[in-house]
Amino acid sequence: MSYFLPGEPHAENFSTAKGNHFPVPGSEEEIIRFKQLQLNFTAQFKNVFPENLASKAVIIIPSLTLDQDILSRIEGINYYEERLLCLLMLLKMPRTHVIYVTSTIVDPVIIDYYLHLLPGITGYHARQRLTLLSCSDISRKSLIEKILERPLLIERIRNSIPSGYTAHIACFNVTDKERTLAVRLGLPIYGCDPDLWYWGTKSGSRILFHKAGISFPPGFENLANENEIIDGLVALKRQQPGLKKAIIKMNDGFSGEGNAVFSFDEAPDPGELKSWVAQNLKYMRIIAPNLNYRTFMKKFTRMQGIVEASIDGEIKVSPSVQCRINPLGGIDIISTHDQLLGGDSGQVFLGANFPASPEYAVEIGQMTRQIAEEMRKEGVLGRFSVDFVSVKDNDRWRHYAIEINLRKGGTTHPYLMLQFLTGGSYHAERGEFEMPDQKKRYYFASDNFSSEKCKGLTPHDLVDIAICNDIHYNSTKEEGVMFHLIGALSQYGKLGLVCIGDSPEKAIVLYKRAAEILENGTGKNATTGQVQPSASHILPGLQVL
Repeated sequence: MSYFLPGEPHAENFSTAKGNHFPVPGSEEEIIRFKQLQLNFTAQFKNVFPENLASKAVIIIPSLTLDQDILSRIEGINYYEERLLCLLMLLKMPRTHVIYVTSTIVDPVIIDYYLHLLPGITGYHARQRLTLLSCSDISRKSLIEKILERPLLIERIRNSIPSGYTAHIACFNVTDKERTLAVRLGLPIYGCDPDLWYWGTKSGSRILFHKAGISFPPGFENLANENEIIDGLVALKRQQPGLKKAIIKMNDGFSGEGNAVFSFDEAPDPGELKSWVAQNLKYMRIIAPNLNYRTFMKKFTRMQGIVEASIDGEIKVSPSVQCRINPLGGIDIISTHDQLLGGDSGQVFLGANFPASPEYAVEIGQMTRQIAEEMRKEGVLGRFSVDFVSVKDNDRWRHYAIEINLRKGGTTHPYLMLQFLTGGSYHAERGEFEMPDQKKRYYFASDNFSSEKCKGLTPHDLVDIAICNDIHYNSTKEEGVMFHLIGALSQYGKLGLVCIGDSPEKAIVLYKRAAEILENGTGKNATTGQVQPSASHILPGLQVL
């Protein structure tokens, strides 16, 4: 394993010094070059991907290239680059080289933690095929911006690819900036062309749902400003006089952080409705913490967005489906989850049970396939997810598609860890995950375990506590707890967990026990292992869905 730091992070354009020519970012020349790279990726996918012993390199860029102002309001956001460390499991293929780029150096203990879990590969063998590169930059800029500012670092990425290896880039999401990096490296991205970003927005999602014939909430898309939001809210209320709430969503919001909830409580007669909405809009509940009304509207005007009815029901859940369209046009339903949403508005992603309830897992998978077929017609490539709101009436579930996330997300890394660790796969036709020995596995995963008592615990402490209390993932039993976001623990008391069990109930018990142990991790009983699973307060409302 090698770790390189950029010696001259803001050097003059290195490509010019080398005599290379790179097109201007966003130019027609750059776009043409990118599309050529993506066309070449089809042959790589067909001929190289299926071969376990093929000589290939994967450059992992875990940049969250989203609105940095909203991202900065998430505690420990700098450490979210660690979520794609699950892709270090690619090193189980003995001729695969991984190049992982981050803003700052990842603690070696964390790297060792992942490499230790590799099935059939020694840690030493894996380390020889892993290159870690760092920008040494803790600023609020996205990782991809930091990389593009460092031409010498880009050259190090290129030089880290072993001679004769085929290579591609793996990203959290793909924007015009990731496209620029791909062209400068001369490598394709396993992800969607940023020219198709619209189909991953809230407005684009609604259009695709309509094309696919899938139910979605009443509402209006492609709204551009405050006045159009007001008009949309008024029209919704007039269409549905009994409507209690509506959701306002920025096109590029994520994890509920670009949303706001508007209440129609005490709304007047239709004739006075528009002036009432205009006066009361400023009292809408904004999900992102410390984001005021003026800033919200400024961002909405830049991103545009939608207004849609809030779906109500006594029994309501929020499942999601992960899907992938590969370079050959194949559609794979990768997984289903029941999401746990929280916060004051119930809009913030807290965690998820896998797989989704057997009552509807197969059905929402089929619905997602219909949506994916429409996306394929538009040229979409790579991994994405579809979120639903599902309501049970008279023993029958009604499903409403809510949005498409054209990127990796909060349920991506937990499932990848399960798949890599067990060698199993999800069977969409049955809604079950099955290992090679036909045993089933389930998990509960969360990015949002948080405790003041855990502040000050280092990665070394976490590993020690997990091993001494026998909650660390056990490869023999094929169950236990996997941790991520480990770097955020000491400063923020925040951690991600994937709790794998042989039943949904076992997965929840593992989470509660791990949470309770971590709550007591700084005390003298930290390594007794005698803790009872009673920590549901860590995530209020935690239950098997």
